[in-house]
Amino acid sequence: MKYSENIKPISFLKSHASEIIRNLNKSKKTIIITQNGEAKAVVQDIKLYEQNLESMALLKILAQSNESIKKGKIKPINKAFPDLDSRIKKSLSK
Repeated sequence: MKYSENIKPISFLKSHASEIIRNLNKSKKTIIITQNGEAKAVVQDIKLYEQNLESMALLKILAQSNESIKKGKIKPINKAFPDLDSRIKKSLSK
């Protein structure tokens, strides 16, 4: 997606809000809103926004996993599952 094709001044947003929303729902694109020539806000379809949040959450999990590996905080799989199993049994017995 080329963001340069989807830059609109705030005055356009004010006068064409319903049209912009309708187009965003169809196109699944992002619009950058400018004020005084500077980018100030982003408007996007809600489904695209939710997808972006999910992607960022997965990337965060991957980054945390990489940090754990670098710090040596890892377990062999033949130990990890029995440990998880015992933790689950402990929490259920409470």
